[in-house]
Amino acid sequence: MPGHGWHEQDRPFDTDLVNAWGPCDVYIGGVEHAVLHLLYARFFTMVLNDMGLVGFREPFAAQLNQGTVINEGAKMSKSKGNGVRLGEQLSAFGVDAVRLTLVFAGPPEDDIDWADMSPAGSLKFLQRAWRLSGDVTSPVGVDPAGGDVALRRATARTVHDAAELVEGFKFNVLVARVMELVNATRKAIDAGVGGADPAVREAAEAVTILLSLVAPYVAEEMWERLGHQPTVARTSWPTVDPALLVEDTVTCVVQVRGKVRARLDVAPDVSDADLEALAMADPDVVKASQQLGAGATVRKVIVRAPKLVNVVV
Repeated sequence: MPGHGWHEQDRPFDTDLVNAWGPCDVYIGGVEHAVLHLLYARFFTMVLNDMGLVGFREPFAAQLNQGTVINEGAKMSKSKGNGVRLGEQLSAFGVDAVRLTLVFAGPPEDDIDWADMSPAGSLKFLQRAWRLSGDVTSPVGVDPAGGDVALRRATARTVHDAAELVEGFKFNVLVARVMELVNATRKAIDAGVGGADPAVREAAEAVTILLSLVAPYVAEEMWERLGHQPTVARTSWPTVDPALLVEDTVTCVVQVRGKVRARLDVAPDVSDADLEALAMADPDVVKASQQLGAGATVRKVIVRAPKLVNVVV
């Protein structure tokens, strides 16, 4: 009410505001808390809905129970002496490497054993990614359209897939895809187009933005080394040219009697007839057919263009 700021005088809260913000998109918590937390939250929300104070009956649209970090196959405890000194881990490897280790270990709903983890490996990867930012020599804002097409395709596919992976809580897969892009960019710099190619900057900036989700301190340094003003957290998600997502070729698997005998790179729009002709003319397929003996004949060729040809003998 006027003159009273945010303090409501005739109602417990602003229903319109609650309806605008709720329900929550997802409830994230440990399974040991989920039962009572969810029970209370659902009970009160349903009561408030019956009273006409909120416009929804469920407080959470989805639920995710994260796993537990164990050590040496058991829950950490002082009596077992299997606890992990987190402070020592942070001092040795840094908070970004430890966080990345946890994220990369597996899906968030799975338990992980710290004894199987490698924060040292995570640190090496972050250092490898960080070095990319110093090897980019093209100016900020350069048009990537003239850059290496292969690297641009890899960047576009990674960014496109990353959005879906984040929405699906597949953070470990996201990290794996970023690792692949770092390797592709490193190869382009060292043995390909070099650090001056605009596609290299585009890839390095994409790596930085994606890494900022799980390694914000390293990403912040990379963003500054790339010539940008702080902070990377305020930059927008990378844009993707849809044309770069269209595949030039597709790998077709050719089977003879159920065994893979050849892999062919074909156009995505190849016809069944053309694909069958290519498969039957492949030297490995011809050889495999001949090795079956004089009495063997091709009874049927099943074509599922563009990805499969199955020769039934």
